[in-house]
Amino acid sequence: MNTPRIEDYAVIGNCETMALVSRNASIDWLCLPRFDSEACFAALLGDGGNGYWHLAPTDDGAQGKRRYRGGTLVLETEFTTTEGSVVVIDCMRAHDGDDGVDVLRLVRGLRGKVPMSMRLCLRFGYGQAVPWVTRTKDGRVQAMAGPDRVILSTPVTLRGEDLTTLADFSVGEGEEIPFALTWRQSWRPLADAPDVAAGIAAETDEWKRWSARYDDAGAWDGAVLRSLITLKALTHRETGGIVAAATTSLPEEIGGERNWDYRFCWLRDSTLTLFALTESGYIDEAAAWRQWLLRAIGGDPAHPRIMYGVGGERHLTELELPWLAGYEGSKPVRIGNAASGQLQLDIYGELMDSLYHARRVGLDELDACWDLQRLLIGHLETIWRDPDEGIWEIRGPRRQFTHSKVMVWVAVDRAVRTIEEFGEKGPLEHWRELRQAIHDDVCAHGFDRELGSFVQSYGSKAMDASLLQIPLVGFLRADDERVRGTIAQVEKRLLEGGFVHRYNTDSDVDGLPGDEGVFLACSFWLADCMVLQGRMDEARALFERLLALRNDVGLLAEEYDPKARRQLGNFPQAFSHISLVNTAHNLSRASKPAEKRAGRGTQG
Repeated sequence: MNTPRIEDYAVIGNCETMALVSRNASIDWLCLPRFDSEACFAALLGDGGNGYWHLAPTDDGAQGKRRYRGGTLVLETEFTTTEGSVVVIDCMRAHDGDDGVDVLRLVRGLRGKVPMSMRLCLRFGYGQAVPWVTRTKDGRVQAMAGPDRVILSTPVTLRGEDLTTLADFSVGEGEEIPFALTWRQSWRPLADAPDVAAGIAAETDEWKRWSARYDDAGAWDGAVLRSLITLKALTHRETGGIVAAATTSLPEEIGGERNWDYRFCWLRDSTLTLFALTESGYIDEAAAWRQWLLRAIGGDPAHPRIMYGVGGERHLTELELPWLAGYEGSKPVRIGNAASGQLQLDIYGELMDSLYHARRVGLDELDACWDLQRLLIGHLETIWRDPDEGIWEIRGPRRQFTHSKVMVWVAVDRAVRTIEEFGEKGPLEHWRELRQAIHDDVCAHGFDRELGSFVQSYGSKAMDASLLQIPLVGFLRADDERVRGTIAQVEKRLLEGGFVHRYNTDSDVDGLPGDEGVFLACSFWLADCMVLQGRMDEARALFERLLALRNDVGLLAEEYDPKARRQLGNFPQAFSHISLVNTAHNLSRASKPAEKRAGRGTQG
């Protein structure tokens, strides 16, 4: 089994979990019932023996093309063969009232009579556990392993061979052959076989109703809507948490070690997520995200984690799975994320910025929220001078990262502005003095006069794309000479193929071997800075180049390799799609998110 490129996958999901579907209609990754549950299809990170579900014509020369139904996450893959043509329609649905999940697949004949093949290889426990397979009383195939049970429902004749369930059948013009894979906890009663056609129709209608709320973004409305649908699909319907990606261990370098689990919710994404949702008219989703945020940090507000599980879980123990060969040999495959225990001072700025802007866009104020914010600032005041692991979650020594200190300033600035603008009570003068002290510290130690630029960490000469946030958060104006010099240094030292690296990996900053691709969110940040500098033509050109990196159904991973011209990293990446939405709004709207975020707190 040849592993497709990352960009060769589309996704389907039910706002609880997500499956990756290849161009040849093979589902190669699926965790059930939640984004961060164990995978039952893990061929993406191993081979066919680690689980997949393939449904396609038997003709190896079949030509395929795919699309999403407009405004939905319902995927259609159309195959043309010498015998005719068919379309495979894929989507997922959640059960009402319990944890059940349906993966729905419908084969519809369009022309002629096309021979088809179905191969279902279930492997629970991330591709390791072979299930016990039996038949139910009504003839369906049932596979169980520990807490997991999956039922395959279809009218076609099924057979078992080499621990795989197989079917061969033909579809004529106008015929429809349904398949449903239903997950439910193994101790619960059997679920009835779902009506596949009705389920797909209902899912289509639900997505279309959701998409109809979208507030048009002008010339790029199609790209923005697809990104918003992707963000919605990465949002857990009950908790409101938004996972960074649907996958783990898709590499930042093919064959390398930079393989991390992104199926968790990062606090760092919070402000940009709020902007992307509220500027697009999705106030309910923004409110749900804020509720998740407050619940997650509420247990120990003085010591927030940088990331949490979908339900707000704090302990995300990192493990390696040696039985998986890794995507194109990229090992180790990891689950959990040890970075969850790091000190990253910038998250205090993201938290305070998120809660401040939630007020500004009119979200109802929540009881005790300001008390929580005061606790956060009180704790931050005692630790802000400490070194940390920084925005990129380095696994080397802690440093005095300039971006971290800038975001500490943001935290205190938003606390000051909350008192000034909304009348909350707090030590206003003291916080104003603290804000100025932090600003002075950053300008004295984070700026290199010889380079005419801010630098990655105090005393270093290294550049870091996180410094692009300096004008975007309002620390300094975009026309400040120091900011102009910083943006110029980023463009001089971190660009490759017209896109932005996070930092130079040949330095010792992260303590890891190997390289990585350009970071797509940082490239969008550069476009945002260009907008603030009035370089609109350059910003549009960069944005259009970034849009061209999306795959055929509009999806982006975390990174891109300009040399190999392929996407890298976990997929689809929320941070990339959030940044796409915000940059589109910065370019197309008179009231720009970047200007709103910087606000009147911008210092000279």
